[in-house]
Amino acid sequence: MRTKILGDTFISFGVLFAAGRLLAGDMSDGVLNFSRTPFLRPQPTIITFDAPGAGTGGPFQGTLVAGINPAGVIAGGVHDGNYVEHSYLRFPDGTFTTFDAPGAGTGPFQGTGPNGINPAGAITGTVTDSSNTTHGFVRAQDGTITNFDPPGSALTVSLSINPAGVIAGEYADASFVFHGFVRAKDGTITEFDPPASTGISMIDGGCINPAGMIVGAYADANNVSHGFVRAPDGTITAFDVPGAGTGPGQGTSAFGINPAGVIEGQYTDASNVPHGFVRAPDGTIITFDAPGAGTGPGQGTFPLTINPQGAIAGSYTDPSNVNHSFVRAKNGTISTFDAPDAGTGPGQGSFGFSEAINNAGAIAGAYFDSSNVVHGFLRSP
Repeated sequence: MRTKILGDTFISFGVLFAAGRLLAGDMSDGVLNFSRTPFLRPQPTIITFDAPGAGTGGPFQGTLVAGINPAGVIAGGVHDGNYVEHSYLRFPDGTFTTFDAPGAGTGPFQGTGPNGINPAGAITGTVTDSSNTTHGFVRAQDGTITNFDPPGSALTVSLSINPAGVIAGEYADASFVFHGFVRAKDGTITEFDPPASTGISMIDGGCINPAGMIVGAYADANNVSHGFVRAPDGTITAFDVPGAGTGPGQGTSAFGINPAGVIEGQYTDASNVPHGFVRAPDGTIITFDAPGAGTGPGQGTFPLTINPQGAIAGSYTDPSNVNHSFVRAKNGTISTFDAPDAGTGPGQGSFGFSEAINNAGAIAGAYFDSSNVVHGFLRSP
């Protein structure tokens, strides 16, 4: 709500300056406050939830989160008491719809796992059958589910779907080398590989933007990772973050891209510590670390997703190997937080690679409790 302080009234700079000095002690949050009570910005709220059918009796059972769309609909999966995966939609009123893709297996670590949701509510993900072969699927807004595989795929991982229904993902060939693919809404699949790639790696949720630009990482012959961005015409540009290590398992990985073409991701330095980065469309790169992030191997900062406004959500691992969540505003300000009842032991806390942020700044994610059971959370800005 906006308050009109000066309408058609003319006031001299001298009077304005004097008034400003008188009111200086009563200014809070960047606006004039004519009372003695400071203005308070609304504080973010966090609620936790468990999807129907989520297991509660063993480690890694529970509720996972894959994405949240502009309407606040959350897509995710559950591991039930037998470690079979099923998918769900959680609506803003707290109700759920659950589903399984055709052909989903019913054995441990088989089933249906969503990875991305678009503004219209279409979902993409993976379905593992009774032979432990993994395929891609897309679920339309009306609930119709179509399974698919790129030609020559031995394992398909469908990761992200944009507003036009175009899907980005990766697949392994018979030699278990990973390649990228893009699937048009009509089902046409185009495969791609960055030059010098010995294998692609992409992250779920936000690796394709509305224009069809796709980001990810590829390994070279020395198993060093490099970031890439693929334009809609198929042109691929590789890049490396300054300070990225050049040893095996080190390097640069791009995770998400927003409508403006801003890319976020992670780079691993020569000491095997992960850090975050933001890459502007002109190629300028800014690096960052979440406050409290550890500096030991495998600790550090793990950005995951970026919204249209440039806010980035992710997790970080502290020096005690406990995981926490963070959100980085476009101006670089980083806020950290934990879900209620998050575990505080090593490996507990925020569930890395299970966070998403929408255009309103709502963050959906998951966390491990003290028994290593996974629950979902929703942080409202």
